Amino acid sequence: MLAACGARVVVLDREPAGELPAGVEEAALDVTDETAVDAAMAAVAERLGRIDVLVASAGIAIRRPATELPLDDWQKVVDVNLTGVFLCARAAARHMIAAGGGRIVTVASIMGVVGGGAYPNVSYQASKGGVINLTRALALEWAPHRIRVNAVAPTYVRTRLIAGLLADAEVLAELERRTPLGRLAEPDEVADAVLFLAGRGSAMVTGHVLAVDGGYLAQ
Repeated sequence: MLAACGARVVVLDREPAGELPAGVEEAALDVTDETAVDAAMAAVAERLGRIDVLVASAGIAIRRPATELPLDDWQKVVDVNLTGVFLCARAAARHMIAAGGGRIVTVASIMGVVGGGAYPNVSYQASKGGVINLTRALALEWAPHRIRVNAVAPTYVRTRLIAGLLADAEVLAELERRTPLGRLAEPDEVADAVLFLAGRGSAMVTGHVLAVDGGYLAQ
């Protein structure tokens, strides 16, 4: 969606994204690797001339009850979902400060706001709650540098992250029941929110968490 609006987009991920639309490039990156993150952001800034927008969207989930969650699994989720956001935001902000400003959009979750849910997911919820307050803290710290930092907090979205859940008809029905609008979100609906926070229409918005949740958090 960003590319369709004229942005030059680089997707940074551990795995190839597959077929990409025009205007989108890709490069390999593990967001938990501090050295690699700094190098990747420097390479993007050098190749494109600047970094105007960062969308920090890498995320994983390991769904287990807290009493059965190994520390290694807890750490994996926190490393990707929270530390990875910090490392990418910090690296991008260094280039944005030098260029006179920018926009950072983090991807949190409704699970970063509530403690309940259809199943235990404590490491994911803790990490996304951290993303929300990290977003607010960075928004205040970097406001003097004309860097806006906001978050989107989606509900359940039809992506690979929850493909296993959606294969169970009973779980899908329960997720839809818990959502006032009665359905899951589509990726484009989250992308619309990202586009708004990355664009001129949100020029006076920073430190905000925009829920894309079909009314989930209004309950």
